[in-house]
Amino acid sequence: MPQTSMTSTRIAILGGGLSGLLAARALHRQGIHDFVLLEARSALGGRITSFYSPAASTPTTAALHRFDLGPSWYWPDFQPDLHALIEHLGLATFAQFDEGDMVIEQSAQSAPMRVPGYAQSPASMRLLGGTEALVDALQAEVPPHQIRTGHTVRSLRADGAQVHLTSADALGQDHHWQAEHVLLALPPRLAVAQLDWQPPLPADLHSAWQRTPTWMAPHAKYVAVYETPFWREQGLSGQARSARGPLAEIHDLSQPGGGAALFGFVGVPAAVRATVSEDVLRQHCRAQLARLFGPAAAHPVADALKDWTQDPLTATAQDQSSTGHHAAAPAAFTSEGAWAERIVGIGSEWSPQYPGYLAGALDATQRGLHALGIPASAAL
Repeated sequence: MPQTSMTSTRIAILGGGLSGLLAARALHRQGIHDFVLLEARSALGGRITSFYSPAASTPTTAALHRFDLGPSWYWPDFQPDLHALIEHLGLATFAQFDEGDMVIEQSAQSAPMRVPGYAQSPASMRLLGGTEALVDALQAEVPPHQIRTGHTVRSLRADGAQVHLTSADALGQDHHWQAEHVLLALPPRLAVAQLDWQPPLPADLHSAWQRTPTWMAPHAKYVAVYETPFWREQGLSGQARSARGPLAEIHDLSQPGGGAALFGFVGVPAAVRATVSEDVLRQHCRAQLARLFGPAAAHPVADALKDWTQDPLTATAQDQSSTGHHAAAPAAFTSEGAWAERIVGIGSEWSPQYPGYLAGALDATQRGLHALGIPASAAL
């Protein structure tokens, strides 16, 4: 049998979403190069993922036809550190379009009603090129050789001053790592559901992490792309609320100078969604958009549905019946037992200030860096 090799590193980052990339970039900026980022997916970003419209004809314009299937908004007035980071990275931003009337469906029996819309205050901001523009910018500042995609971490074993990790690559081959510290850049619930802890985590910490809902995990998001934002010509903002569904809340997802789109959060519970095919659900979504915005809405040039409950790297069985609300953050580490000073949770749900939000990923990462004696400002 071949001998098992062990790769040693000072810090192992588990997860290549926003938190993981922020941590990797911060370590590199601080001159700490003895780290590795392990991401189970084939691409970075985690819950930040997009749908590319076929209207994107050239690489130059592709980002303007990239539409968020995960988070889209942030609020500079409430989230100044995230805004400062976005400005530092030189990313272009724009306000969520909300000019014009909105449409409401109060029941399955009543016709859609057009009512005066309202301006959001403070304004919801978006990134030109979608939220993946933030992922792209952060990834560009991390040396590629310190990132391993397609590596699913299976187990962690505390051994004195070290943590031994086992990951499986895309071919199913095991890899073994030894680290002084582990940054958990994934949701708390996933950390206890998918990782084998040896010895087990303290019971109170395990329970708290298991109880913490994962943002987006029980939700599904539908995007319809059009040649033009025709609803604006009708004096509509693209906003809608519906008690009939299947989409409960709808917004304009168009980009300045780029593609036109509408998106909605599916209001049908995960258990019911599981009983119909994706094609059928998309047909119902198109029919609803036509009821709300006119016949043209029934014929998008492309559409996409992302059901996060079907993503095993986001959702667990417990999330199938969860509301997915922004819950209070659990403790991010323990000061007792074998795992003391070895592990720190930096995923967004560990943020006491913005749990589940994009800004929460930055906040939790800054707190995790501080716990390792690294300036929180390194993440900005």
